[in-house]
Amino acid sequence: MSTLVQVLAGVAALVHLVAFAWETLLFRRPGVHRGIFRVRTEDVPAVLLWSVNQGCYNLFLAAGTVAGLVALHTGDATVGRTLVFYTCAFMALAGLVLAVSDLFALGRPRGSGWGGALAQTAPPLAALVIGVL
Repeated sequence: MSTLVQVLAGVAALVHLVAFAWETLLFRRPGVHRGIFRVRTEDVPAVLLWSVNQGCYNLFLAAGTVAGLVALHTGDATVGRTLVFYTCAFMALAGLVLAVSDLFALGRPRGSGWGGALAQTAPPLAALVIGVL
């Protein structure tokens, strides 16, 4: 697995770690729930369970990618490649779902989620494409 693919996978893991922090650890802060997710303060209690759950998904995806990168560098290349490619595919597909959700204006105005969808999709998708070539 090339260095570029590993860097892109690492960036994808970092994006998901940041999302974990926002969705699980920092969601109650107005700058996060209002500023990033456009959730009104009075709606935070109603969506907090969703937010924490989603944040944990992101943490587990990032952990899988990191575990794959560690395996690559500790002598188990097959396990490492498998974990990295699986988690990157999962991240890219979830990013596409986010983009489609934005296209259909599910939960917030159409077009407001493109930044998150692009950040979630581009690095793992690039890792997959470059890794396959």
